[in-house]
Amino acid sequence: MAALAPWIVGNWKMNGLSSDLDEALAIAQGVAVGAHARVAICAPATLVHRLAGALHATRVEVGGEDCRAEESGAFTGDVSAEMLADAGAKLVILGHSERRAGYGESDALVCGKVEAALRAGLHPIVCVGETLEQRDAGEAVAVVTGQAMASLPAALAGERFAVAYEPVWAIGTGRTASTADIAQMHAAIRGVLVDKFGDAGAKISILYGGSVKPANAAEILATAEVGGALVGGASLKAADFLPIIEAAPPPAL
Repeated sequence: MAALAPWIVGNWKMNGLSSDLDEALAIAQGVAVGAHARVAICAPATLVHRLAGALHATRVEVGGEDCRAEESGAFTGDVSAEMLADAGAKLVILGHSERRAGYGESDALVCGKVEAALRAGLHPIVCVGETLEQRDAGEAVAVVTGQAMASLPAALAGERFAVAYEPVWAIGTGRTASTADIAQMHAAIRGVLVDKFGDAGAKISILYGGSVKPANAAEILATAEVGGALVGGASLKAADFLPIIEAAPPPAL
């Protein structure tokens, strides 16, 4: 299997209005022809269709930030994977810590959402991560590998997807895990991927998410088993996001 290009994925969270489409275009226009990364912006559902239209001729893909497991039904306010795909999305973030914590999303629910994404032809980015309390209790590896085992369905075999490790204590706090911490956890996740998917698990992208910024992107992206980054606040402005994209190294041979 050929080595995969790093994924640099922006997660706009609950940010973005029509006026921000210009910022997305600036990001797309700034992605160098020779950039090594696969680049995407995951936007609020209200922007997905317009963003997909604005970026259709660029190297930047568009994704959603969540989806419902069901294809349709009486679920007021929710968005299905099919709706995201119909709006022009190519990928979707699932199991983000803010969804797990704020909405009580279980591993089983995340697993169902992953299956929905595959059903709709979307590439899922499945998030896992531990809280500060879990890390301080020495439970970090067990928590994260347990989430990975339970959130990744067998249906992912042979599909293009990524896992994103996001230490909850390093999201939006300005704190970043050390490269040793990142390497240890990504190695543990790699073990789960190989256990679940065999040799193909050795090539699945594992992204790091947790206060990734221009100042630390190169060091993080050069860390063992890091196959890209899931970027929050720094993805909202071209001036911040482009240096992170440019920091992506070429795929390992």
